[in-house]
Amino acid sequence: MKIVLLGYGKMGQLIERFAVKRGHDVVLIVDEENRREITSADLRSADMAIDFSTPDAALENIELCFEAQLPLVVGTTGWYDKLQEIQQTCQETNQSLLYGSNFSIGVNVFFHVNRMLAKALNPYKQYDVQVEEIHHIHKLDAPSGTAITIAEGIIEHSDQKEKWVNSVEGDGEGVIPKANELLIESLRIEEVPGTHTVLYSSEVDQIEFKHTAHSREGFALGAVIAAEWLLGKKGFFQVTEMFDFNK
Repeated sequence: MKIVLLGYGKMGQLIERFAVKRGHDVVLIVDEENRREITSADLRSADMAIDFSTPDAALENIELCFEAQLPLVVGTTGWYDKLQEIQQTCQETNQSLLYGSNFSIGVNVFFHVNRMLAKALNPYKQYDVQVEEIHHIHKLDAPSGTAITIAEGIIEHSDQKEKWVNSVEGDGEGVIPKANELLIESLRIEEVPGTHTVLYSSEVDQIEFKHTAHSREGFALGAVIAAEWLLGKKGFFQVTEMFDFNK
């Protein structure tokens, strides 16, 4: 594939490395230095775009790729308030877009087991549940998109939790959740790639379910695999659709 990289921070550079290793060509790199000079015509010789930019830039990049009729993998989070609008445009104009809060194979297995665990524990009301996420201090959004996906998976199978609320370390007293609210605690510590923990607590015991990323490489490799999966498809997809854990 001929790939356009939208965003060239640490993740963009890792994606470039894995793309080249898997036999693809990175034909254009777009970042804050040249973004205003790039038009849809500059993208039309490519086969695929991969976006790991910023929440504000991601929306502009999606529009640019739609103009160029270029399939797009979006790993940037923080723009999901516009998700339904983007989905409608994608489907009405016969575009191709795959998005996800996390492209790591391990994390997607974690998402799957998290939903199973929430369903299994739902009948046992003595357990209260919360989510904790730890990331590096450079992360712009809180909670992380991965933590939101985890929370949504719990809420989907819970009779007690109706929505999530967020507490960020350093925001004073933080958030005290109501009984129907699922707390996501966000911590920002040095260069931590990403740790997500689900805690089920009762008076007699605690169940802890955790995923710890040792580096960003799993996310980057997953993004390239997602681009390979999307090639030749039309429609609006979530990264979870790449995986079939029910086989």
